[in-house]
Amino acid sequence: MQQSSGYSTKVCDLLTLMKSKRIRGTAPQIVAAAQQLRQNLTPAEQILWQALKNRQLNGLRFRCQHPVGSFIVDFYCPQCRLVIELDGEIHQQQLEYDIDRTQQLSHFGYRVIRFTNQEVITDLDRVLKQILKASHPET
Repeated sequence: MQQSSGYSTKVCDLLTLMKSKRIRGTAPQIVAAAQQLRQNLTPAEQILWQALKNRQLNGLRFRCQHPVGSFIVDFYCPQCRLVIELDGEIHQQQLEYDIDRTQQLSHFGYRVIRFTNQEVITDLDRVLKQILKASHPET
């Protein structure tokens, strides 16, 4: 009986540990940074998040400022492994970094689509249609 109890405790501890570290390969600093970014969304991120959260887009579940390895992606849909990145002014100066980051995410099986902040602010309907289309690449 004693062994069974100890085994149960170890299994419960392991399950708790697994749940607390559900994002594999992500350092605690990245998780903390993502939490901070969620609290300080840009105006374009706020607009898009209002349209994506709570499964409003065709029932798809999106995560905002989601850690993936050493990256934090703006939006992520785990169902279709779709990453959505919004590019502001700073991205004009870091094009090579963005290209490299997109290639690395693609290498790990994620599909990445990008929009400018201006596109989200001025033409949200078109952006949402493109996201929906990207979520079903076979059609």
